[in-house]
Amino acid sequence: MSHLAAVKQAKRALIQRFAQTDNWRAFLQAGSTLLLLALLWLAVAWSLDVSWWLTALLVPLLSLMLLRVFVLMHECGHNSLFGNASLNRGFGFVFGVLCGMPQQVWSQHHQFHHANNGNWDKYRGPLNVITVDEYAALTPQQQARYRRSRSIWLAPLAGFMYLLFNPRINWLRGSIGLLRHTLARPAGAFSCRYWSDAQQYRAMSWNNLALLPLWLLLGWALGPLPFVLVYVASLSLAGGAGIVLFTVQHNFDHAYASSNQGWDYDQAALHGTSFLILPGWLNWLTLDIAYHHIHHLSARIPNYRLRACHAENAALFGDVPRITLAQIPQSLQCILWDKQAQRIISVAQYRRQSACMAASQ
Repeated sequence: MSHLAAVKQAKRALIQRFAQTDNWRAFLQAGSTLLLLALLWLAVAWSLDVSWWLTALLVPLLSLMLLRVFVLMHECGHNSLFGNASLNRGFGFVFGVLCGMPQQVWSQHHQFHHANNGNWDKYRGPLNVITVDEYAALTPQQQARYRRSRSIWLAPLAGFMYLLFNPRINWLRGSIGLLRHTLARPAGAFSCRYWSDAQQYRAMSWNNLALLPLWLLLGWALGPLPFVLVYVASLSLAGGAGIVLFTVQHNFDHAYASSNQGWDYDQAALHGTSFLILPGWLNWLTLDIAYHHIHHLSARIPNYRLRACHAENAALFGDVPRITLAQIPQSLQCILWDKQAQRIISVAQYRRQSACMAASQ
């Protein structure tokens, strides 16, 4: 029996065994994270009176803790951190404010990713990967621009846009449009590309309105310029790290990338999702999200049970792609969808394939 067939057979029992929440473990994760984040901000305030070099050393630590905050927000969005929906909503909102992301809106978009993981006709990932044919149709200048825009060195800029700029500017643009619509009093209902309904708009509004007093408090405590520099740098690094982490969990050499026809959810979890081999401290910071194949088999399994689920069922996951820290830069080069072969490849592989085809003609 293949690994895929074995997983399909064992999946229901596996989920029943491990999709069990533990509020005490959830409170421990949430409370310790909030405490450590507060202590780091206090350390930043203290360091400003000692040396800006010391402050600069604290920024990466702060960004790593903000990355953990983001993963906790992600867990709340799946209702898998706590066993109580209200606790997930409440803590999810707090974590969303701390990392600058409207949690409810983000979680609804993220559910689309889970529902269509591995179906690249419907979801092209955070890098918006194009097909081999689409890449071939680009001019050399456009191809170079496509490659550069997906460079790992631009990750902090992408993190800034993702966590800081886009959630603020989209809310502002949409709110201005809503105000104009209200003042004009047209016959039709207001529609906006930044949110799908009034509930999403309220979630975006509360997130941004809650951020304002937090910014004022930190700006008063640290000073406006130090606060802006530390806040922007730490969130940009955290967002960039999160984008890299998410990308290599789905973009890697020969990752399963189906079209609509023939797409299989479980095969996508096993072969279109990677198992990141990370050091223990990084697994702690990212709440074992490296066991991403388990997470995509069932998002109901809490982060604190992913490791045990993998260990107990290791024989089922023998052919899940493994990626080490050293292999991440190489995996990030896999930015093309070979639609015919139903896999993700790198530009270098595309060039070799093109050269072989040209030589055979």
